Amino acid sequence: MAQAEMTSGVMTTTDGVPLKVSLRRAMRLNRIKAVALVAPLLLFILVSFLIPIVEMTWRSVDNPELGEAIPQTLALLDQWDGDATPPEEVYATLAQEMAEGRKARTIGKVGARLNREVSGTRSLINKTVRRIVKIEEGPYKQAFVDIDKRWGDAALWKHIKRIGQPYTTAFYAASFDMAYDENGSLYQLPDKERIYVSLFGRTLWISLLVTFFCVLLGYPVGYLLATLPLRTSNLLMILVLLPFWTSLLVRTSTWIVILGKNGVLNDTLVWIGIVSDNNRLEMMFNQVGVVVAMTHILLPFMVLPLYSVMKTIPPSYMRAARSLGANPLEAFIKVYVPQTLPGIGAGSILVFIVAIGYYITPALVGGQSGQMISNLIAYHMQSSLNWGLAAALGAILLAGVLALYWLYNRIVGIDNMKLG
Repeated sequence: MAQAEMTSGVMTTTDGVPLKVSLRRAMRLNRIKAVALVAPLLLFILVSFLIPIVEMTWRSVDNPELGEAIPQTLALLDQWDGDATPPEEVYATLAQEMAEGRKARTIGKVGARLNREVSGTRSLINKTVRRIVKIEEGPYKQAFVDIDKRWGDAALWKHIKRIGQPYTTAFYAASFDMAYDENGSLYQLPDKERIYVSLFGRTLWISLLVTFFCVLLGYPVGYLLATLPLRTSNLLMILVLLPFWTSLLVRTSTWIVILGKNGVLNDTLVWIGIVSDNNRLEMMFNQVGVVVAMTHILLPFMVLPLYSVMKTIPPSYMRAARSLGANPLEAFIKVYVPQTLPGIGAGSILVFIVAIGYYITPALVGGQSGQMISNLIAYHMQSSLNWGLAAALGAILLAGVLALYWLYNRIVGIDNMKLG
């Protein structure tokens, strides 16, 4: 900045600009530089994180299929009172839009969308389209009923009217094992059709169990690394970091070899005589395999925060507690452990958030009883192509993680979480 001078009682720079104005310009320039430096990171977060979340949330309520394929039919159904079957005009309009949709190859989306909430409507739509295009003149109402008597049921038309709305909460209802009837009222699905609520509970339970075992196994490892001489602890740290240099797929597949019914562990137990050959332990393709494999994979995420916090604790604290009369166990529990709580909190929330969205490990070693909600999300994205339900499940999972994070902040305090 130019040298300041005093002119008429006002501090100015050598070029005559008031000093306050010059300082504001300099601070504004510094802020612009700071924003320019952070802009690439903000753009990356926006593109790779925020936009996909907004898109996912939008897809969970967006319902465009029927509105794009049969808009005129839906417009007429908005005027229908629902007391009896719709008038002839509705049937004629639907027949015309079915013919147009068959040429444009869009009518299949109608059957797929309806079938997600009303079983059997996909085949009904396909059968009706094949036959109705051959009819050149009305009455269309009777023609539809002759093709399938369900077209004479007002309940089917109520479902079409409801499902044809541009926005829906049906995907969220399905995520909680509920559905809408033809009148728009929610009801609970039968027991044999309920899968998502229990799957959310299983996902939460497995994630908490993995977090618990990571704390149980990671705490002594972190303590050992923090208290050993530097040369030895560095060597052991390499062993802790070694799994990061190995493919996740390889690490998961290795557990199949170890824990399988004819795997290394079962063969060893049979050889020792602990179990018989006919009663080998079932440790794979169930929750046991998922917990063991995920604990092994996520353990470094717990060890590293614990080690970084433990390394900052002065050894003199323990010696001081011993000199004041505390035995080793009492000094460890009352002096050392409370100082490691920020590391435990950091490692726990890191492991839990990663575990709750795990996909590859449950898919490989989970079997039927070890599947997590992420596996169902992937199924609906890749196989059933029900992106709305997948987005609703993902949004609920995200909301649950945020709620648990908020609860953690209220109980423990996010300011108390340290990584060293």
